[in-house]
Amino acid sequence: MSIHEKYNSLQDIFKKLGKVVVAYSGGVDSTFLLKVAVDTLGAENVLAVIGVSPSLAKSQYKQAVKIAKDICAPLRTIELNEMADPEFIANKADRCFHCKSHLLRILYDIAKKENFNCVVCGNNFDDEEDFRPGSRAIKLFAARSPLAEAKLTKNDIRQLSRRMNLPTADLPASPCLASRISYGLEITEERLKQIEQAEDFLQGLGFVEFRVRHHDTIARIEVHPQDIEKITTKPTRSKIVRKLKLLGFKFVTIDLQGFRSGSLNEPLSDEEKQKHNREKKEKKRKEKK
Repeated sequence: MSIHEKYNSLQDIFKKLGKVVVAYSGGVDSTFLLKVAVDTLGAENVLAVIGVSPSLAKSQYKQAVKIAKDICAPLRTIELNEMADPEFIANKADRCFHCKSHLLRILYDIAKKENFNCVVCGNNFDDEEDFRPGSRAIKLFAARSPLAEAKLTKNDIRQLSRRMNLPTADLPASPCLASRISYGLEITEERLKQIEQAEDFLQGLGFVEFRVRHHDTIARIEVHPQDIEKITTKPTRSKIVRKLKLLGFKFVTIDLQGFRSGSLNEPLSDEEKQKHNREKKEKKRKEKK
């Protein structure tokens, strides 16, 4: 299927849905989803909702608000109370499920009360093969994933976003701050703030795509392999060590494997991953019926 056919399929999906609430974050996927929804259905039939919590970086929120305004999309901000959920702060491998559930429960209620037909999320076709416990929440609240349904991959979405002149076309992926905290280490506002301030500092030094992974007293920094020499050379190295220690980390390390999305999933047991795969296969089996 060509990218043009996939785009037409996406528009057809929206036309059938008619009136939608968009789970919006300002990232590559949800921005593209929102733009196509507005272009296809008209702004009066679309509501973008962004959930604010300590897990969302302030800079990301400001950027998301500006983008929504630029594409003339109605936007509503809601406060999430995920930090009051013991299952979320316990930070087990299914943390994303609990986070997504808090958001989608509110969006589902908004859609129901305000006569929207459906809640749509920005999961793309590539996400179908990834370890994403949040997908269970999408199923639980009967939300839709139009990008995945139209078989649009991340590369497709970036390519189409460039054609639309969306500022997110080449934006690095930026999942919530909680995704930087190693599984089993309790999520706290203090730790989320440490990550946010550390990543803001690295961005200020000119690094574009990277992660600061939180391992309690250790900050493990991932940058692209070509940036490893830059980050380990003085005076940059000294500045980073000094800043991150001021933020409360005792040790600052560089991951020699370099940046890779979802690296905190690497220690997960085969049993945990198999459980996810079983759920994914069961979903596909039901869809074929």
